[in-house]
Amino acid sequence: MEEFRRAILQSGPIESFALQTVQEFIKPQKQTKLVQDENQLLENMLRTLLQELVSSSAQSREEIMLYGKSIEDGEDSQGQIPRLLDVVLYLCERDFVEGGMIFQLLEDLTEMSTMRNCKDIFGYIESKQDILGKQELFARGKLVMLRTCNQLLRRLSKANDVVFCGRILMFLAHFFPLSERSAVNIKGVFNTSNETKYEKEPPAAISLDFNFYKTMWSLQEYFCDPSLTLSPIKWQKFSLSLMVILNAFEAQPLSEEEGSANNLEEEAASFNIKYLTSSKLMGLELKDPSFRRHVLVQCLILFDYLKAPGKNDKDLTSESMKEEIKSREEHVKKLLEMTPPKGKDFLHKVEHILEREKNWLWWKRDGCPPFEKQPIENKTVQDGGKKRRPRWRLGNKELSQLWKWADQNPNALTDPQRVRTPAITDYWKPLAEDMDPSASIEADYHHKNNRVYCWKGLRVSARQDLDGFSRFTDHGIEGVVPLELLPPDVRSKHQAKPNDRSKRAKKDEPKGASHQVEDNQIATPASEIDGEGIRTDLEASVTPMDSDAMATTSNISQSSTPTPDEHQKQSPDTDGGQEAGHIEADAEAEAGMIDGETDAEVDLEAVG
Repeated sequence: MEEFRRAILQSGPIESFALQTVQEFIKPQKQTKLVQDENQLLENMLRTLLQELVSSSAQSREEIMLYGKSIEDGEDSQGQIPRLLDVVLYLCERDFVEGGMIFQLLEDLTEMSTMRNCKDIFGYIESKQDILGKQELFARGKLVMLRTCNQLLRRLSKANDVVFCGRILMFLAHFFPLSERSAVNIKGVFNTSNETKYEKEPPAAISLDFNFYKTMWSLQEYFCDPSLTLSPIKWQKFSLSLMVILNAFEAQPLSEEEGSANNLEEEAASFNIKYLTSSKLMGLELKDPSFRRHVLVQCLILFDYLKAPGKNDKDLTSESMKEEIKSREEHVKKLLEMTPPKGKDFLHKVEHILEREKNWLWWKRDGCPPFEKQPIENKTVQDGGKKRRPRWRLGNKELSQLWKWADQNPNALTDPQRVRTPAITDYWKPLAEDMDPSASIEADYHHKNNRVYCWKGLRVSARQDLDGFSRFTDHGIEGVVPLELLPPDVRSKHQAKPNDRSKRAKKDEPKGASHQVEDNQIATPASEIDGEGIRTDLEASVTPMDSDAMATTSNISQSSTPTPDEHQKQSPDTDGGQEAGHIEADAEAEAGMIDGETDAEVDLEAVG
């Protein structure tokens, strides 16, 4: 301890003796940098020395920051305590001792000092803000500094020490980064301890509208905790009380002379932040433009809180409430604009502040992301020109790796397992499971919503299951699923049934057949019938992919004689009836194949 006592009495730069003083105190030193037990020993000694210096200054009735200062040295000299703090700060900055030691000494010093001396101590802290805010010191002592400032704010009077409180808050705002979460009210908790007390019973021998007095000061309950207005009952009560106050302000406007005479904001730099609530002062306060502005600005802050989006459904306002808030807000802004002096300028500044406050609100609700962004490093190209791009055997890296996956690539390409068409039942099984009501699969997750899956399934069904493929026209993609995969109740919905088109086509068939025979006898042989005419006639006939039509077509193509039904449909007076039967049968078979391919192509395009 004596080493440091002698050191703080020395004159000259601190760099010349600070490190030597530490080495003299700790002998032998284990390493170049102090280890944990050595740092703890040094910190205990410094805190004891600081306590003795504070005690000596109190006994001599000198100010702490001026204790030990010699008058002969002039104004540039320092007291012993600031000199000690400078020595410790130098050692912490150079990383000779633990970085949080200076913050611990400052906390002890403020706790041992009176509020008068704390102003001088805080002035020293403000002067060393740049050094204390360095990253190597800030990371180790930010919590201690925050605790020190909060303790000072608790000891100060919010009414009498407004300037000192503002200095502390401004220091914290500059000392901590803007994205520091410890300085942000994340949960949005209101200071409900700030209670405004006013008279509950009317005083005697005073001519005053006591109901108006109570209504005026009852608004402070909602301004203190705006979340109360989210309740419909509380909001109605607040809205009625507010309308009484706004109507009173509007009925008693202030002139420019009254506004200039009673404007206290320009007369004094310091003023109280709370107004007196005595009923005797109600008449004077109503004539004060500053008092009116305080009440009206509080209303705008409350409305801004209610218009902000809530975190949950409970915080959301109803539509009727939003319209009422909008009308009340316009009324308040109108009164602010009418309040002298410079009502329009004052309203413009308040609106600008509230608009900036929204950005702060959204930043907090996004989790306070850091504002600082790391600079982008520019990658410099090394000397020696551009790097040579690697050459690949098959053009790029991916194709070359794909070629190396198999030792004998020709054999791998011809492997039957490489590309294999799945069985029709295996492919449609997932969709069949989706159609089962007992599976309770939501419609959004059905395979029928996958367009690629449906398109591939139609291709597979066109090759392996024409019967199921034909059901696509009537039942959609679910009708293509094989019936044996479906449950019984679902299977009955997708059974093959002749449609109305096939019935109408069978009724019109005799007329078309006789007309076709006459054209064949007069015009051209049956072998030169135009394919387009056949396709046009068959568009109104039976669906080619129907199971009954397919069976009839195959029977006609295998035998050259028409069926008894066709004998009845054909005209008995026609000599070429048998030949016409052959022509119609062949035309139906050929047109069925053509029309089936056409329908399949159209359906595939619709799905794709």
